[in-house]
Amino acid sequence: MNETYDEPRDLEDFANIGEHAPEAGRKFFDYYATATGAGRLTEREKALIALKVATVRHCPTA
Repeated sequence: MNETYDEPRDLEDFANIGEHAPEAGRKFFDYYATATGAGRLTEREKALIALKVATVRHCPTA
């Protein structure tokens, strides 16, 4: 079993997420921008929550 949730080699290729499915990749990044943008919570509050979750889950990008 891996030490982390994600495979490090997959994270290296993340920038190419839409390479084989450009429309799905665009939709993902549109969703991500909306989910992490200001709303009821500020962008800073959302970033702090994400950092805490990543730390607890041992995310390699934390």
